[in-house]
Amino acid sequence: MNGDAIIGLENVEKTYGFGNNAFRVLKNISLSVNAGEIVSVVGPSGAGKSTLMNIIGCLDGFESGRLAVGGRDVTNHSVETLSDFRNRHIGFIFQLHNLLPEFTAVENVMMPLLIRRVKKSEARERAMRLLRRFNIEDRAHHKPAEMSGGECQRAAVARAIVGDPDIILADEPTGSLDRANSQMLVETLFEIGKERDATIVIVTHDS
Repeated sequence: MNGDAIIGLENVEKTYGFGNNAFRVLKNISLSVNAGEIVSVVGPSGAGKSTLMNIIGCLDGFESGRLAVGGRDVTNHSVETLSDFRNRHIGFIFQLHNLLPEFTAVENVMMPLLIRRVKKSEARERAMRLLRRFNIEDRAHHKPAEMSGGECQRAAVARAIVGDPDIILADEPTGSLDRANSQMLVETLFEIGKERDATIVIVTHDS
């Protein structure tokens, strides 16, 4: 495992199911990503890309191997420890935006900061700044059901990066967007990553 890596996997294996129904989706996966890098994992649907992303993001476990994130070996950490670590260091952009339907766009973006106990006024200010950057400030007080798919996805990206994470993980971030919105979102994401010296890992089937 590269000692300078911000993300390091060593011989990671992941299996779903048991016995005759067992399916090994990841086999002896080793990967090193250095701080500030932008990395794409490209492959067809069903290749295990999302599973790999969930493991890197400390959302899913694995049977064997080692995982280090942010210079820490997190292989055997508790769920509570991983949840706090994820909130402070990892921003996750889901393929389906996963916004909370009962909250407005600005409230959704504020959520990671509120969990971190940032003052509500500061959290709102930081959230609005990002909504403005993604050109959806006028949708700030709308709930997801009142927004287009592209607007929801941009709000989800804002939520992922509002806490200034060291690592941004994006699972098919443009899968539900048209080409123009896809281009805008990716360019803005890369700009923000460069400004903050964040590491970005994207899994996608779209080269």
